[in-house]
Amino acid sequence: MLDHLSIQVADPDASAALYTAALAPLGVRETMRYERDGAPVIGLSGPDGAPHFWLGQAGGAGNREVHIAFTAASRELVDEVHRAAVAAGAEILHEPRVWPEYHPTYYGVFFRDLDGNNVEAVNHGFPAA
Repeated sequence: MLDHLSIQVADPDASAALYTAALAPLGVRETMRYERDGAPVIGLSGPDGAPHFWLGQAGGAGNREVHIAFTAASRELVDEVHRAAVAAGAEILHEPRVWPEYHPTYYGVFFRDLDGNNVEAVNHGFPAA
């Protein structure tokens, strides 16, 4: 069901250091990092090596947007989520497309929920194991 969760923090590097130190007994470690708007976006994983928990730079005071991603079994289902979100009146943040900056087969759609959170449906396009 859930693919990953992202939260906004005041200092992504400091937060990553805290999470990786405190959760090291659970196998949590940094597995991915990229820059967005001059600040790091840091992906942490557990023993499976997939970055399911993300830390990004907070955009300012007040409510901090949460990013919640749901796993879709196919690209067609991502497209169906897009159509359903449009029909439900959701604000579409990003139409369905490939996001190569995440990985070459990452396909997702992003929309806002009623409280301003960033919701995503994603298909990773990996061959079945």
